Amino acid sequence: MADYPVTPLTPPLSEQEIIRRQKLQGLIDAGQNPYEITRYDVTHHSRDIIDGFDALEGQTVSLAGRMTSRRVMGKASFAHMLDGQGDIQLYVTRDDLGEEPYAVFKKYDIGDILGVKGTVFRTKTGEISVHVTSMTLLCKSLKVLPEKFHGLQDTDLRYRQRYVDAIVNPEVRDTFRKRSAIISAVREFLDGRGYLEVDTPVLHTLEIGAAARPFRTHHNALDLPMFLRIETELYLKRLIVGGFERVYEVGRIFRNEGMDATHNPEFTSVETYQAYADYNEIMEMVEQLYEFVAMKALGTTDVTYQGQVIHLKAPWKRITMADAVKEACGEDWKTWQSDEEARAVCDKRGVHVEKTATRGDCLAALFDEYVEASLVQPTFITDYPVEISPLAKRKPEDPTLTERFEFFITGHEMGNAFSELNDPIDQRRRFEEQVAARAAQGIKAEVDEDFVNALEYGMPPTGGLGFGLDRLVMLLTDSPTIRDVLLFPTMKPLD
Repeated sequence: MADYPVTPLTPPLSEQEIIRRQKLQGLIDAGQNPYEITRYDVTHHSRDIIDGFDALEGQTVSLAGRMTSRRVMGKASFAHMLDGQGDIQLYVTRDDLGEEPYAVFKKYDIGDILGVKGTVFRTKTGEISVHVTSMTLLCKSLKVLPEKFHGLQDTDLRYRQRYVDAIVNPEVRDTFRKRSAIISAVREFLDGRGYLEVDTPVLHTLEIGAAARPFRTHHNALDLPMFLRIETELYLKRLIVGGFERVYEVGRIFRNEGMDATHNPEFTSVETYQAYADYNEIMEMVEQLYEFVAMKALGTTDVTYQGQVIHLKAPWKRITMADAVKEACGEDWKTWQSDEEARAVCDKRGVHVEKTATRGDCLAALFDEYVEASLVQPTFITDYPVEISPLAKRKPEDPTLTERFEFFITGHEMGNAFSELNDPIDQRRRFEEQVAARAAQGIKAEVDEDFVNALEYGMPPTGGLGFGLDRLVMLLTDSPTIRDVLLFPTMKPLD
């Protein structure tokens, strides 16, 4: 017979935890080990019963879930059960359940998982309930749930123990149901426009791509250093070369960098590539996508975020990076004659840039300082300097700029897009400049020769887009931090 003793490795137990283990042992000794039960026949869930009450009243139902409250009143008791759809009241009496089973029920603990059968009815106070006729303990809870009315308030503990957070905070379950609906809506939108969803490698053999530090690992069988991907871009573009005219990926991305309210080392991005399109067409698609997803998830394009209403309906404001900086602080990038002059402007403004910063780097630094936080309503910032856009196509009328945009909402960058660079000679030059810049910072990087090789076969004019799915979910669920929309955010282990 199974035994569940307290071992030397068992963490210190509270008095309640000790009592619960004793109850479990008593069940085992009586041949009623709940952990040996393998299944339970569930015919309905709480929401099914509440929404379908008129048809189900008086009918027998079978449901299962976690007991979250109980009120014993002599020969009758009320309890609440939480299942995958919500919660419902149970009415349990000694006469209907039987004297011994009723006595056993009164010994169950809040948090225990039960299977119940009974008839659907409405109480005198009008609450839809299940009048229980039989009950089975399906799993014994050995831990004490947080107190009902205060829930789990410690944010650090909430993120570490999301399983408890989801039990006691219904709004958390709602957030992640909305997240699932948002992902489905994104896919529905792209599928409806003829995009093909694909999967590309997570493990890369080169430290390439976006300007971000990768996580390093090692492949033992091949004896190769490898890197977790920091973007999905270059593989998706290879598919455009291969004749797939519209592709997208919803993929997990890993960046070995800082953490804050909008950054987690592991996050989800959506990247799309459309042959024969430019960044203007992609801007229009972004407006349509956000409208579509908001309507699917919330039923409106007016979204309240942290007390402010955000209007997602098109058209969104469009302004170049240079004009946005000029409006914000009066500095005109077009008048800068050299990198030195640009650095002097930043120095005058107290904006830090590297000693090797170019005109483009300085424009971006001023934008970060003076503009980004003010972009609350949806705004496209266009025409980025070529130095900070190694994969974007140059503007024909001004080769120092690129056909690139980022879009901002609530003062945060939400996504990045451009008319993709498809000139293999220019691409190699920019890769080499990127490698040299990283080498100057003590970072080893390499040119992705295979990607350049792919471009040499010919990639059609292409519009590409990448956006953070988690930030979109934050916006549509009114969540102030990315940790609120990640089921299991990255956390430093407890000492």
